[in-house]
Amino acid sequence: MKVLLAIACIGCGLMWGDVAAAQSPEKGAKEMTLNGGSQGKVPFPHHAHQAVIADCNACHATFAQKAGAIDHMKGAGSLKPKQVMNTLCVKCHKEKHAAGEKTGPLTCAQCHVK
Repeated sequence: MKVLLAIACIGCGLMWGDVAAAQSPEKGAKEMTLNGGSQGKVPFPHHAHQAVIADCNACHATFAQKAGAIDHMKGAGSLKPKQVMNTLCVKCHKEKHAAGEKTGPLTCAQCHVK
């Protein structure tokens, strides 16, 4: 009986571990470099953005949470050039700036590195 109870407890523990792992959000890379086209690469402090923007869907409703998703969608024609930068990034930065909050760069040249 004790052996069956031990096996059941271990099984529940393993199952709970899987559930907990499935519920913990994937934070992704701390720092990323985005393809900025002819203007140069864009260093992107991913974890710094996560600290400010609690809802991942603020960005990831537009593109998947995987490396190369933006470039893939642009290549497939489902994202227009500059759509992410202008619609998400710059818009958010300008809204925070207008509200008097700390924000990131407001112009193209402040993000893109040649």
